[in-house]
Amino acid sequence: MKRLPSAAATDAAVTAARLMNALGAIVALTAAAWAMPARAADAPERAVRNYNLYCVQCHGVNRDGNGINSRDMAVKPRDHTDTKGMGDTPDELLFKAIKGGGLAVGKSVLMPKWDSVMNDEEIQEMVAYLRIVSKTTAK
Repeated sequence: MKRLPSAAATDAAVTAARLMNALGAIVALTAAAWAMPARAADAPERAVRNYNLYCVQCHGVNRDGNGINSRDMAVKPRDHTDTKGMGDTPDELLFKAIKGGGLAVGKSVLMPKWDSVMNDEEIQEMVAYLRIVSKTTAK
């Protein structure tokens, strides 16, 4: 006759399995966070937070223009990892696009203006952060 495990042994096994799943999730999330290009050591913390809060939906977690909303857009969002394209764009134009939206710089109406959400200092930090993401220098 086969013996069934006790309730205590079953509970312990379930708890151990849950802990292993949680540990696996933590390891996976940590690895993903370190792999993100946005984790440059000198990136302004507030700019990273603002990008993750306001920009990721369109520009993507990899900052490459492939955010969750981009598939439904007629105009693809800017790829902030594009060194050539970002390197050719002056800081003043990036600042103006973030502050006033796409229309302010003759680009897509789908790029909202962020002047009521971020102040000028935060927008300047975002421009500096975009330089880190794109591996370009200020223009």
